[in-house]
Parts: sequence; structure tokens; C-alpha cells
Amino acid sequence: MSKHTTSIIKQTKFKNKYRTTSIRLKNWNYATRGYYFITICTKNRKCYFGNILDKKMQLSKIGKIANAYWQEIPEHFPFTTLDKFIVMPNHIHGIVIINNNVETQNLANNVNNVETQNLASLRQNKGNKFGPQSQNLASIIRGLKIGVKKWATINNIPFQWQPRFYDHIVRNERSLHQIRQYIVDNPSNWENDRDNLENLYI
Repeated sequence: MSKHTTSIIKQTKFKNKYRTTSIRLKNWNYATRGYYFITICTKNRKCYFGNILDKKMQLSKIGKIANAYWQEIPEHFPFTTLDKFIVMPNHIHGIVIINNNVETQNLANNVNNVETQNLASLRQNKGNKFGPQSQNLASIIRGLKIGVKKWATINNIPFQWQPRFYDHIVRNERSLHQIRQYIVDNPSNWENDRDNLENLYI
């Protein structure tokens, strides 16, 4: 993951088995307006989305779908806008801006502030490629992942996401500028990227 992605998966033992603990920031309301740097990975970092050629991303068929569906996020979640993003061979980096008028950082209040769409109403909206909607970050990413996976299944294309996603809350303009530049430079830095599995064998 990028050096900017500070949320780290930690593993602890439960009943003598490893389990993955939450990678979300404790006590932070993810419906709060702000800038969120997101990284979503494919399962086992497999390069479903294409490859890098001459330091430029060449999208596969499903890579083009992931790219298109990312750009459609504000259509399904009107309280969002998008900043810089890039679809890489095995992950997506992007900045999602949430414009909710939610000011609290209390998880208890979050329950009252987030509107959810139930599954029954979702089934009636056949034109919606995304999953159940609510006004928080997890629902946005879940919707995107469901949409891409559904398209792959319908088109008989093997594809799997890695569970969960990584986020970083952007705190200031300097950090925002650095993250934007990191996203733009991602294809040209692919040879040294930690998500490039070829680097595991060097």
C-alpha cells in the first residue's frame, strides 16, 4: 500500500485462529463530509484490470468497467464528488469527497444520521448497478465492488475483490496535494510498487 495509506490490517487470535480486526478509524463517523483517499485491491493482488505498458495503464475489459463505475459513483451517491483516481492492474486508488452535512464524530449519532435503502426498494430499481445505498464511505465502496463483481459474473469473467478496503482521511491541503501527485504518478512508478507482485520475487 501507499505510504499515505495509514490504516493497517492487524491480525489477532480468536479461538486460536487468526482474524482480521477493523481497519477503519475508531470513533470516526464515515458519513462526515471530507476528503477520503481510498485503495481497493483485487483478491491476492491478481492483475484483472490490465497492465502497465510504457508507464501507462492499459485497461482490460473489466478494468474499463471498474474505471467507468468509479466515475459513476456521484450518480448513485449524490452527496459525493470525485477527485483524482487511477485504476491500476490490481487495485484502484481514488479520492472520494463526501459532502454530507454531518458534523458529529460520534458513532452512536451516526446511526441516526445515515439513511439506508432497504433491499426491497433496491430490487425495484433495476437500473441501479450499485448495491444498497447509505450516506457513508463503506456503502459507497461496497456499492462499487458489488457493481463490478455483478458485471463480471454476468459476462462470465473470473474476478474477485479482496475483502474490505483501505482509507486515509485527508487532513490538509499539503496532504491532499501529495496524494493527488501519488495517484497521478502511480503508473510510472509501477515497477517499484508494493502491489506489483513481481517485486515479491526480486
